[in-house]
Amino acid sequence: MKNLSHLQRLESEAIHILRDGVAQAENPVLLFSGGKDSTVLAHLARKAFYPAQPPLSLLHVDSTWEFADVLAFRDAFAKAHGFRLEVYRNEEGFRQGLNPVDHGAYYTTNMRTEALKHALDRGGYDVIFGGARRDEEGVRAKERIVSVRDTGHGWDPKNQRPELWSLYNWRCAKGQSIRAFPLSNWTEQDLWTYIITQRIALCPLYFAKPRRVTLHKGKVIVVDEPDRAKQWGWTVSQTLNVRFRSLGCWPVTGAQASDADTMEGVFLETLKTDRSERGGRIADGKSLEEQKRQGYF
Repeated sequence: MKNLSHLQRLESEAIHILRDGVAQAENPVLLFSGGKDSTVLAHLARKAFYPAQPPLSLLHVDSTWEFADVLAFRDAFAKAHGFRLEVYRNEEGFRQGLNPVDHGAYYTTNMRTEALKHALDRGGYDVIFGGARRDEEGVRAKERIVSVRDTGHGWDPKNQRPELWSLYNWRCAKGQSIRAFPLSNWTEQDLWTYIITQRIALCPLYFAKPRRVTLHKGKVIVVDEPDRAKQWGWTVSQTLNVRFRSLGCWPVTGAQASDADTMEGVFLETLKTDRSERGGRIADGKSLEEQKRQGYF
């Protein structure tokens, strides 16, 4: 390990965690949002088990308000790389017309948290890999790499297992499951450096181009579905050159003005910014820690 670069050490650690977890699991799965973090994690899973096909499925929880580009990228990625793709959405919430603008935290609970818990229960997954990083947000920094969830998928940040000398405890009591985060020690800059060196294709929303936008709560919102946006009286007020640093539901994910349309351009822009990576998200009034305690990823 002493001869490895910083990025090679991070890659080696992540591959070790993936192999270790899959070896201990009965039914592992990798959460795939279509964002940069889950894309890098899926790329590492391919590397970890090459030349065999990845021995775990991709699971996407569809909030019903995903960007069209995210859904297209998700499907193309899974097909191109031999992953089995599982998609789950809360059909009852969809029929009720739940949306992130009018229903805020109630929407997040039902279309994200509860939908994820139902998907995990339906699939019977015991080890669930995710692409969360500690530098994203203060609550994520509390999380262990291998994190136990109780029978209701709840998380207790005060009751976590020690992780000494990179030794991980994958054991689960009946009804428990594991959330594992192989990218925990990566930063946003590490991630983009790795994306560039590995030439990993990403969802096109990360790169600047002219897009139809409106303003909502001080954020620049790309109007991805004009017909659905009419319920709020939103119209496309202008077209701007914008991109995203973090992807979520399109009505509450703010874009940023940018001319960075290449990986290298995005990386340079990231180095210069002093804004938080998730700063473009419009909060739903519920803390991330509270959401995670209830089962949110």
